[in-house]
Amino acid sequence: MKQFMSVVRFKFGFTSVRMRDWSVGVSIMVLTLIFIIRYEQSDHTHTVDDSSIEGESVHEPAKKPHFMTLEDLDYLFSNKSFFGEEEVSNGMLVWSRMRPFLERPDALPETAQGIEEATLAMKGLVLEINREKRAYSSGMVSKEIRRICPDFVTAFDKDLSGLSHVLLELPCGLIEDSSITLVGIPDEHSSSFQIQLVGSGLSGETRRPIILRYNVNFSKPSIVQNTWTEKLGWGNEERCQYHGSLKNHLVDELPLCNKQTGRIISEKSSNDDATMELSLSNANFPFLKGSPFTAALWFGLEGFHMTINGRHETSFAYREKLEPWLVSAVKVSGGLKILSVLATRLPIPDDHASLIIEEKLKAPSLSGTRIELLVGVFSTGNNFKRRMALRRSWMQYEAVRSGKVAVRFLIGLHTNEKVNLEMWRESKAYGDIQFMPFVDYYGLLSLKTVALCILGTKVIPAKYIMKTDDDAFVRIDELLSSLEERPSSALLYGLISFDSSPDREQGSKWFIPKEEWPLDSYPPWAHGPGYIISHDIAKFVVKGHRQRDLGLFKLEDVAMGIWIQQFNQTIKRVKYINDKRFHNSDCKSNYILVHYQTPRLILCLWEKLQKENQSICCE
Repeated sequence: MKQFMSVVRFKFGFTSVRMRDWSVGVSIMVLTLIFIIRYEQSDHTHTVDDSSIEGESVHEPAKKPHFMTLEDLDYLFSNKSFFGEEEVSNGMLVWSRMRPFLERPDALPETAQGIEEATLAMKGLVLEINREKRAYSSGMVSKEIRRICPDFVTAFDKDLSGLSHVLLELPCGLIEDSSITLVGIPDEHSSSFQIQLVGSGLSGETRRPIILRYNVNFSKPSIVQNTWTEKLGWGNEERCQYHGSLKNHLVDELPLCNKQTGRIISEKSSNDDATMELSLSNANFPFLKGSPFTAALWFGLEGFHMTINGRHETSFAYREKLEPWLVSAVKVSGGLKILSVLATRLPIPDDHASLIIEEKLKAPSLSGTRIELLVGVFSTGNNFKRRMALRRSWMQYEAVRSGKVAVRFLIGLHTNEKVNLEMWRESKAYGDIQFMPFVDYYGLLSLKTVALCILGTKVIPAKYIMKTDDDAFVRIDELLSSLEERPSSALLYGLISFDSSPDREQGSKWFIPKEEWPLDSYPPWAHGPGYIISHDIAKFVVKGHRQRDLGLFKLEDVAMGIWIQQFNQTIKRVKYINDKRFHNSDCKSNYILVHYQTPRLILCLWEKLQKENQSICCE
């Protein structure tokens, strides 16, 4: 679906600024690293020599399909898993109704793995909760328990010539805009070194997955990027120098390879007419033996980006099931002296254990009768800051505080037990989270869409149901005013695409093979950052999936369009209402919804509305 998603102007305006910031700020960062690191050395050093991810030869392990087990499902849907606490059981009201939708034989491909990992995550969470309860009851609440998600971690002064590798643990993973800065000196005799982002391994797997492998080769100067899982083996490598056309290969508007890095010098041999391929020019290859460098790996909307000494060199698109929120550690190996490694802008929650939660931030009680609007916000475990920004901004509209509108976050479990523990605390504190009985993967978003329809018809009955994302700003007042003029049944309302085609490019996150969708176009669908359906459509979706009359589809917004087309053909003619005030990729004045907003921008938009009473975009 990449061709349907307009690139975010303000976001990548920020990106271009940030690129300049890297270039200007590299020197400052290098000079200040030592001060930061030494100050925090005792509390924020997470280096481990983890032999469990040794052995990096490229091989194709036996492919092991994931099968959903009755034992996993029984555990996830047993009362023993719900801790018996009212606050958390309220967060599992949809969870308890999801089993029939997970057991269908035509389940999405990632369902079995998502459930298997969720079972392990739940078992780990139960242990963490019990450990915390014992600590509180004994009065021994350690600093580690109170703050398990630091905002940065560091390692420094490691000579890898005699070591296998250095591992920097990331306690709660990464989020968009996190960055990892490595300052090092390649050994004079080094042939290569590697930077790897590794995830959490499943029980029974011998190695942790490699979310990104960044390999610098000096023998024939090149940079190779790839990913690996035990189930699928190595993916398609991407190499700089790059021999294909870069025209259609952009990640966050940045090319896969810097053209300078990819330039080959060729000259004629004096003995014959054959062309000899020589090494890359030292002036162009970003790494030099014996010379210090500063490499900054940062995480955008669509992929990873590496800047070296202030210049963008490579980009690598996220691959499905290998996304930044799954990263649990940074591994550096090879012929290299590390001066410092610093991971910053990591996900951190509010300290719910020690702060008195403001009453206005908690979900208000509901009357029990059908409400006007239910807003389901799709989020992932460690997006703590995004959720807090929404609670402090548009979730403060009077319609939300009065209970006329309900807002709930739909979140799957995380592979990281510390993130799950923080989510459990957050759920107790605010009462606005609905957990999903699977681990979050992009390919399972359609299950969240079904869950939202269950929530809006069976748990919190609403006249209208809205789906949005945790990086979107919604003008609830303007939305309610607009809905007064809309029909109360057979409605799809948002930014609607009436003429779009499947992405047939293999390797794309939005790739749809012809076996999954043989037609050349999709039915009308509304862009996922924000759309509204009427109660009868949501009811049709729930019933259709329970009776298995509706098929699942990987792309959740297109899936809703497919289901609505069936409603249109069998139940009632649908009113497709397109409103360009739903901005899919940028911010324009007089908006109803804007997407791709950072927590800072979310709060800024709210402040402008309060002070100036105008829907003005923030720079």
